[in-house]
Amino acid sequence: MNNLDDRYGYSCLMSVYEKENPEWFRTSIESILNQTIKPSQIVIVCDGKLTDELYGIIDEYVEKYDDLFTIHYLEENVGLAKALNAGLAVCEHELVARMDTDDIALPTRCRKQLEVFEKNEVDIVGSSVYEFAEDPDDIIDIREVPCEYKDIVKYAKKRNPFNHPSVMYKKSFVLSYGGYQDYPFFEDYNLWATMLHGGARAINIKEPLLKMRTGGGLYKRRGGFKYAGYIWKFKKHLYKMGFLSLTQFLYSACGHIVVSIMPNSFRKFVYKKVLRKESK
Repeated sequence: MNNLDDRYGYSCLMSVYEKENPEWFRTSIESILNQTIKPSQIVIVCDGKLTDELYGIIDEYVEKYDDLFTIHYLEENVGLAKALNAGLAVCEHELVARMDTDDIALPTRCRKQLEVFEKNEVDIVGSSVYEFAEDPDDIIDIREVPCEYKDIVKYAKKRNPFNHPSVMYKKSFVLSYGGYQDYPFFEDYNLWATMLHGGARAINIKEPLLKMRTGGGLYKRRGGFKYAGYIWKFKKHLYKMGFLSLTQFLYSACGHIVVSIMPNSFRKFVYKKVLRKESK
């Protein structure tokens, strides 16, 4: 494994829009630059017009690191799915590490994922993540996901089997299944289900390799009747695709919708104390 640096080049893919917190964005970039095996390319998709401060941060890193950064500008805000597809198109390497602009990758994250790709015939490698609210050193929880392939597929019938910003995947396999599709809140879940249904092999690393920023707003976004409508549309799509049986579709969709229309405080409790036990 000493020569992983020489054998594996990989791209890191991020998407940024005007409402991002500049300091969080900077911290996220720094965490990728501090990887023990550094990326060969960092792709940042500017999803529409950004603030001067965000542009300033991007310009600063481009000037400092020259050829490492690929900045892809979109004239209008097109949403996460289309922005990530645009970014994938300019990723130069087969292995792509996803990263969100408000999360923090631990220094050995990408090395440990590359080691899994080295030892296994897999297409997707994710991990558990630490959760924090404001202070990255104040860990409030660990979001675990199933590790073994058969457990990942089983869990995906009910819930998202990966922590999206922790994932590294093979670009060619993602593109062969159409990339990210426009299912609001479920763009990544849809991609994993489509890939698993198509025969993709996957592993999650049990060790948390990323710090994910959470807060009350996270659970609030997962509630309401509009969100419930998105759930029904997405789960119905999985049923029509053949990934879910009729029974699995009804059980998963109805259960998810019930949780989405609960009061926010109760919904947070259900997510953290009930639903997460299923992944352990």
